[in-house]
Amino acid sequence: MAYDVSASAAPPLVSVLIPAFNHERFVRRCLDSVLEDPYPAKELIIIDDGSTDRTGALIADWVATHCMDIPIEYVQRGNRGIAATLNELAARANGEFLRPGASDDYLLPGGLDAQVRYLQEHPGKGAVIGDSIVVDQDDRKLHDSGMCDLHGADKSLYCSDDGIRRAVIRQWAVGGPVALIRKSALDTVDRWSEGLRIEDWDLFLRLAARDALGFIDVGVCAYRMHDANLSRTRHLETRLGNLAESRHIALRRAGLFDEPYRTLLRAQAHYIDAKIAFLQRRPGPLLAHVAAYLSLVLAARTRPPPPTPHAGLP
Repeated sequence: MAYDVSASAAPPLVSVLIPAFNHERFVRRCLDSVLEDPYPAKELIIIDDGSTDRTGALIADWVATHCMDIPIEYVQRGNRGIAATLNELAARANGEFLRPGASDDYLLPGGLDAQVRYLQEHPGKGAVIGDSIVVDQDDRKLHDSGMCDLHGADKSLYCSDDGIRRAVIRQWAVGGPVALIRKSALDTVDRWSEGLRIEDWDLFLRLAARDALGFIDVGVCAYRMHDANLSRTRHLETRLGNLAESRHIALRRAGLFDEPYRTLLRAQAHYIDAKIAFLQRRPGPLLAHVAAYLSLVLAARTRPPPPTPHAGLP
């Protein structure tokens, strides 16, 4: 899909941000996809976050080959973690819009165009998410929709601000890096919270609290499932750590929301506690948290959403 320059004589610059770490098998496909997307006004910023395999060398070779094809900035440094790396990438970006990626996933052609158009048509939105396809380590397609096939999402919820708030709070169904973010939005809601492993949910809760998050039903990236990310989801201590962090985020961000969403976030904290108790095989706390969760969900249903929507970003 070619960008229609008649709709905008000077298409806005998109900064594609790639935090790379130990993805020597996949990083070339990720970088190639940035060139393959036909959107004309883009730059590529890459940080190798302390890789211990050949990721850094492969990126350097790719940059040397393609440095005349697209503006590129490449940084190699020690490991600081995903949130710190995303914040540094955003600080280095020149674009009006930021497209965070991942070095094991890749962009789908046309996704940038569709997301830019959405944000141009919705100036009150700070970010827009799309869907993903799901592929394996050999690029074989596993699913047509990361949202529906991996997470069982109801996409109809994402068609309204109320629905997006409820979806982000109760079932964050984003598979892969599928967001385009207005750079000015990060000045309003802060950037990625460093030290967190669930940094994306935290950011999008803050955006949803301002009605600043939109959705398009377009596949904008390929989310890759492979041995490394599957092993993280199966490891008990990792799962417990992620759940504990999610509970902390839910309680920390509840104050940003009006009712009934504040109560829904408190309910979600109990739901997460129930998952923790289940994994730890503690039936008493499990039943107590399930009861608290159901009670709060019922209470939230008696509190209608505010009649006047938030104005979004200035």
